[in-house]
Amino acid sequence: MIKYTARYLKTLEDILKNNHYELRYEKGNFKSGFCILETKKVVVVNKFAGTESRINALVEIIRVLGDKLELDPESKQLVISEVMPENEENKSE
Repeated sequence: MIKYTARYLKTLEDILKNNHYELRYEKGNFKSGFCILETKKVVVVNKFAGTESRINALVEIIRVLGDKLELDPESKQLVISEVMPENEENKSE
């Protein structure tokens, strides 16, 4: 279950930072609330979004990047249990 707290937001930001992605909060016309520039490893999130929207955007970014991310054991458990739980359910079917 996703937690909409500042600490959870920081955890998600750290996952991207630890994978050498530059996370920017900028203004712009983002239909989905974010933009990924994969060749430069830059992620841009709408700076006017609230904490809940920022968390949802980062969760979606982590889902999109998926296997491209290298995760420490704690982050991996978080991603499997909270960010991508539907992927685990589909594997058992």
